[in-house]
Amino acid sequence: MFQSKIAILGAGESGVGTAILAKKEGYEVFVSDRGTIAPQYKSLMEQNQIAYEEGAHSDELILDATIVMKSPGIPNNADIVQKIKNKGIQIMSELEFAYPFCKGKIIGITGSNGKTTTTNLIYHIYQQAGLNVGMCGNVGVSFAQMIAMDPKDYYIVEISSFQLDDIKDFRCHTAILLNITPDHLDRYDYKMENYVKSKFNIVTNQMEEDVFIYCADDIEIKNFMAKSEHNIRSKKIPFSYQHQLDFGGYIQQDQLIINIQQPIFSMLVQDITIKGKHNQHNTLAAGIAAKIDGLKNED
Repeated sequence: MFQSKIAILGAGESGVGTAILAKKEGYEVFVSDRGTIAPQYKSLMEQNQIAYEEGAHSDELILDATIVMKSPGIPNNADIVQKIKNKGIQIMSELEFAYPFCKGKIIGITGSNGKTTTTNLIYHIYQQAGLNVGMCGNVGVSFAQMIAMDPKDYYIVEISSFQLDDIKDFRCHTAILLNITPDHLDRYDYKMENYVKSKFNIVTNQMEEDVFIYCADDIEIKNFMAKSEHNIRSKKIPFSYQHQLDFGGYIQQDQLIINIQQPIFSMLVQDITIKGKHNQHNTLAAGIAAKIDGLKNED
């Protein structure tokens, strides 16, 4: 017996992952893509007996759903999205749909640059420490597909601003914001403040027991936090290569130092395998996340 009908717009990684999870959880699933669906995604849907179409959107099938999951690349002003809204059908993102079925801890990484590197770094550290960890989101498989097919204790999730636009309840236990520079401004009415606000959605649902790791050197982050810091409920941990911090991560005299709990972690900057100042930032963020989760300095 189906508990609900879900229509999914977009048959890429995010859409097909949601379809697989929805099917597993007892939904009647229909996937619609205006373009051509890649063979690997067709194969996945056929293996899981999921109905789909390509080359067009069938309004009558989509508008018969009780929930619509919209892939992040589809803009909110698309014709089919407006029809869904006009009918009062609930629109959800992949992260939002999958979140209630997630039993593990979520470490979410966003930023204009460095997301993929930092996501890979954290995944590598946790994996080397022997933890049951997966890397998903904008890199690797989708968050929804991992929950459905290969659940983990820790989910290292790369998250774009497009994905953050549509969250309502999705919550990161550890949220990382690396930097904010102008990007995709056409999606945000060419207003930088709208893009910045989208990035900060990563902390919207965090609670006091959660952690927000952020770059203290980034001007957009600093300006937003100066106005809105009191609205961020989670524990704030900064990192910097410009200033020594009493609490956080920083670079001093060619040493990378993370000073958030004993024993303090330090290593020579020259020993960081991936070079460049931006990768010092990425490494600080990854190291802080690992320390928060109790990994030993050796790991």
